[in-house]
Amino acid sequence: MKQTKPKVLMLGWEFPPLINGGLGVACFGIAKSLSKLADVSLIIPKSDPNFITQNIETIGLNHLDIENFKINYKSKNYEFLDDVAFVESNLSPYQTFEAEVLENKYATTDEKVIKSKIRSELDIFNTNDLYDGAVGERIYNFAKIATLLALHRDFDVIHAHDWMTFVAGMEIKAATGKPLVLHVHSLEVDRNAPDTKNWVYQIEKKAMMYADVIIPVSFYTGNRIHVLYDIAQDKIKPIHNGIEQVQSFRSESSLPEKVVLFLGRVTGQKGPEYFFETASKVLEFMPNTRFVMAGTGNMLKEMIEMGAYKQMSNRFHFTGFLSPEKVRQLYSIADVYVMPSVSEPFGLSALEAAQFGVPVVLSKQSGVAEVLPSALKADYWDIDKMASNIISVLKYKGLRDQLVKDAYQDLSKINWDYTAQNIVHVYESIGVN
Repeated sequence: MKQTKPKVLMLGWEFPPLINGGLGVACFGIAKSLSKLADVSLIIPKSDPNFITQNIETIGLNHLDIENFKINYKSKNYEFLDDVAFVESNLSPYQTFEAEVLENKYATTDEKVIKSKIRSELDIFNTNDLYDGAVGERIYNFAKIATLLALHRDFDVIHAHDWMTFVAGMEIKAATGKPLVLHVHSLEVDRNAPDTKNWVYQIEKKAMMYADVIIPVSFYTGNRIHVLYDIAQDKIKPIHNGIEQVQSFRSESSLPEKVVLFLGRVTGQKGPEYFFETASKVLEFMPNTRFVMAGTGNMLKEMIEMGAYKQMSNRFHFTGFLSPEKVRQLYSIADVYVMPSVSEPFGLSALEAAQFGVPVVLSKQSGVAEVLPSALKADYWDIDKMASNIISVLKYKGLRDQLVKDAYQDLSKINWDYTAQNIVHVYESIGVN
């Protein structure tokens, strides 16, 4: 007898073409491959009606049809976390999910009142920056509306991607009793510091305790969840990201020097200052080298000033934000790709660079190192070792060629279909068939 496909209610924050970084790329890859094995409905804050993904029902709150919105008048009250004031503090901004039941704003039977409230809460998603100062209010509005949507849907499991959707995941589980799977692509302790205990951390920890199972994108991240969030190991099921196969190419560089590439958010997590220190070491031995820092972030101005202070500006090029097409062009001219991240849950850009035949040098504090064993590695703080790795790749063609060949072998074992198959196995482990 043929088994029916599991019905998955997926909660995302980024999704193409409206993406900010690796999260949107990963959610797309997972949803696309998972849709071959399961019936996937995806709720996201913003969708593009012109971007249609086969076999995935995509529900963007920015295109919600309020006039035909179904309201379940008889549903029980559940915790919508109303009247939360968001301030910069170390306090958790929500009540307990297990004990205290809060008043439900939508308990009224006046349909006009309900729809008016929903419209006002949807207005906050009309922005080009889902991560601005209103992100706290935005995630709670998302939770309330996503739960109302979930009450009228048939599904077997809730699959939530990263902390922005975790509140929604908890609410839907509380309202429906369906199992909750958390997919962890990054952690607040990676974005800030290991001793971080702010409200985002509190959301992550609360959700991890409440969830049925947690899928981190690497064993590295899984270990951090166990140690820094005090979550039992048997609840943590790491599954590596995949990568979309692309037609790679090499281009003639307009730069006369060898090109060493850093690509990503220019934030403390990504280690841009270590990239600078490493560059200064490389230039002592190979002065005819160009360093490219591609991306933007809160440390970009500081990095530009550091280049001037160290009199390295003529060796550095800052690109700012780049379109996917420009990123691929940059990969095609790079001689080495460097990821000096202080703490990197995965690192899809390293796989992308490897696809373009670029030797990769990674920090040992990165999840992607688990699937690219051929890459050269060093601790993020060991700038001497990092510089030595870069110099070796630039100087020795034989080493470079071997690294590229070995990386292609590693890449042959990495794809989103394999990731999706492992996700279905996790569903099965919690009784979802």
